Amino acid sequence: MPQAIHRADDAVTITWDEGHVGTYPARDLRLACGCAVCHEEMTGRPLLDPATVPEDIKPLSIALVGAYAIKIVWSDGHNTGLYTYEHLKQICPCERCGSMEK
Repeated sequence: MPQAIHRADDAVTITWDEGHVGTYPARDLRLACGCAVCHEEMTGRPLLDPATVPEDIKPLSIALVGAYAIKIVWSDGHNTGLYTYEHLKQICPCERCGSMEK
């Protein structure tokens, strides 16, 4: 579970524990949305065309969902995705974890 979440126009920074901080570029995080609008529910096949996501997309707000996820409202109007902490840790771009291309 995150210790802190910071929203900026170009990124979301999550402090997971001491020494583990991931800064997720906004557009990369938007493209990683796993909701049914962005991914086919049965196969997981991507439905979101990356060309439709603005380069300068911004997270407008972030809300906690229970003790397992966050919900982000994006500047392109998208707001149906939940980013579970498990998924966010899997795609953590910090030096310790690797990159979002996992």
